[in-house]
Amino acid sequence: MTPPPAPVGPAPSKAVATWLALVGGSLGLHRFYLHGAGDPWAWLHPLPTLVGAYGFWRMRQFGVDDALGALLVPFLGVMLAATMLQAIVYGLTSDARWAARHGGAAAAAERAWPTYVAVVVALAVGASVAVATIAFTAQRYFESRAEIR
Repeated sequence: MTPPPAPVGPAPSKAVATWLALVGGSLGLHRFYLHGAGDPWAWLHPLPTLVGAYGFWRMRQFGVDDALGALLVPFLGVMLAATMLQAIVYGLTSDARWAARHGGAAAAAERAWPTYVAVVVALAVGASVAVATIAFTAQRYFESRAEIR
C-alpha cells in the first residue's frame, strides 16, 4: 500500500478538522478540508444527508404517517451519527499520529481544549442522534408489522 501524497501548503489542523466534522460533517466538509475536492468519499456525504433532510421535511409537511418521509429520515440520522463518530476519532487522535498522517509538526503545537470541547459535543449529539434513529426505525418497523396482522 502506497503512503498518501505529501500535502501541499500548511498541515491541516486537528481542531479545525474536528469542528468541521461536528458542524458540517454530514456534508463532507471535514473530508474536503483534509483531502481536497478530489476525495470521492467527501462527495458521497451530501446525497444521503439531503435525502434524509427531504424525508424530515416531508414528515413535517405531511405528518408522521408519511411513508416516504419515514423511509428517508434514517439516512439523515445515520449520516449525522457517523460524522459525529468521525469528529470524535479526529479529536482523540494523538498529535504524533495526526502529524504522521496529515504532515507537519504544527498539530502538536495546538491548544487541546477546543478540540476536546468538540469531542464532548460530538459525543452528546452523536449518541442522541444514534439512539433517536434506532428508536424511530424500530418503532416504524414494529408498527408496520402490527398492521400486517
